[in-house]
Amino acid sequence: MSITVEEKNRVIAEYATKEGDTGSPEVQVAILTSRINTLTEHFKTHKKDNHSRRGLLKLVAQRRKLLDYLKGKEESRYQDLIQRLGIRR
Repeated sequence: MSITVEEKNRVIAEYATKEGDTGSPEVQVAILTSRINTLTEHFKTHKKDNHSRRGLLKLVAQRRKLLDYLKGKEESRYQDLIQRLGIRR
């Protein structure tokens, strides 16, 4: 249910602000979004998996906190990120 190493490296390379960047809010939100999308697909076939659903809700809350931080820090980066990821807010 988690993302593969190759997928994670692809996401990091795509959203990194500089070389070797893994901790910026953009990268963290992109990784969380990838994990959320993977879990969402999982729930289409496993409707009664409530333990993993709790984990999904925690991931969504963590992504929400990071997005709120980024919005307060720099609005333009926030707008660019949600547009690139296709997140509706």
